[in-house]
Amino acid sequence: MASASAAAAAAEWGAAERKVLVARKPCFGLPTACPTSLPVLLYLRLAQVPFDVHVDTSFPDADHIPYVEFGDCVAFNNEKGGVIEYLKGEKIVDLNSKLTSVSPSDVLSTKAMVSTWLADALQYELWVVDDGSITHDIYFSDLAWPIGKILHWKKTRDVKHLLGITKLNSAEKEEEIYQKASAAYEALSLRLGDQIFLFDNSPTDVDALLLGHALFVLNALPDTSVLRGTLQKHENLVNFVEHHKVQLLEDSSSSGLGSSPSPSSSSTPRKRASAGQSYKPKPKAKKERTEEEKKFRQRAKYFLATQLVAVLVFLSLMGGVDSSELDDDDGMDYED
Repeated sequence: MASASAAAAAAEWGAAERKVLVARKPCFGLPTACPTSLPVLLYLRLAQVPFDVHVDTSFPDADHIPYVEFGDCVAFNNEKGGVIEYLKGEKIVDLNSKLTSVSPSDVLSTKAMVSTWLADALQYELWVVDDGSITHDIYFSDLAWPIGKILHWKKTRDVKHLLGITKLNSAEKEEEIYQKASAAYEALSLRLGDQIFLFDNSPTDVDALLLGHALFVLNALPDTSVLRGTLQKHENLVNFVEHHKVQLLEDSSSSGLGSSPSPSSSSTPRKRASAGQSYKPKPKAKKERTEEEKKFRQRAKYFLATQLVAVLVFLSLMGGVDSSELDDDDGMDYED
């Protein structure tokens, strides 16, 4: 059953005239400023896959973004380990299959450093250290101010919970996060040496993950960022990023491997066709509004109305709470 599904997905991929990556909007000189979307875009370009980029701004806190549409199928970020893992698992686009003299355990351990230690450090800087200006530009600039502020506050609490940060251990956790990030950069610098890729001078998903991370750190984080300063200590990593930035972001956009981002007409997740099958996209929009579009617009208005009510309720409840009490909430013990 699984092999049949993989074969069907691979056939759909091959038959699709054009693939579409739905990602978050461009910013900071990057084609998408989302730390999750950028590695997927880079993976497709490393694989020399022609695709279009559509921008999603409707659901800033949705975890199904980024996703890739091809034919009647959709690969979502929040299923099967993410878009890259889906493309590899279904034998659609697997850059790692070209490796011949590298142990899979070496690839997995290197990938783990990028997807845990470096990813955690970036999350920490974005949602805990930064004043909210960077995340506002990426996720919330198209929303009403109160809604964006509340979503940022909620995400900050979620990240602190995920990283195990409380008011009592915040200093120790910060030191631990940056120590792990520094060790990861050091190990990756030694692994890279003077090569243009991490393994066998051949691109892998680890290269895409590292490039996405490092491009964001160097282009989006401020000069005062500890993480950015730590990365810049490794000249070969910086050169690695600059080389591939030219090859994959500047040259590729003019060669047709990935078109400029354009607004997506809808970011609603596609419905599942049947159990065990991939997702099917909605029909293309017609010039005249269909009943489905009218329903979608009505739902969107309802969504905004409920968000506004939630904001008013939140502000009324929190009206008597001063900032010190909010700090105490952020310092609550998450282990209970």
